[in-house]
Amino acid sequence: MPESPAVPSTGSVPAELGAEDAKLVILARGARGRVGAVEGAAVRDQDGRTYAAASVALPSLTLTALQLAVASAVAAGASSLEAAVVVTEASTLDAAGHAAVRDLAVGAPIHLAAPDGTVLGTVVE
Repeated sequence: MPESPAVPSTGSVPAELGAEDAKLVILARGARGRVGAVEGAAVRDQDGRTYAAASVALPSLTLTALQLAVASAVAAGASSLEAAVVVTEASTLDAAGHAAVRDLAVGAPIHLAAPDGTVLGTVVE
């Protein structure tokens, strides 16, 4: 898959995430680690349900982890998202994942975290 234009991480780097967003980091790290994927992601919907996913790279299908996590939430009936996390070695958030979250939530924070769980930044726009 060609690389998507990156959306720079904006806003301040949170010193500490709230418990619910920290849980998303753990879920995203787990999804990434289980299959050795390039990235993992997790989202929380309007009811507090969480969905985690890893990136998919098949000859006929390529999805970022964040796209797949959002798709899983929508398939389960979510109509809005409260927050999202992407765990990756990249230093920026990919445009496709950013757009998928914004389809459901204009202002939900999207936290970008390193593989060790360190939050690198948060996109709120």
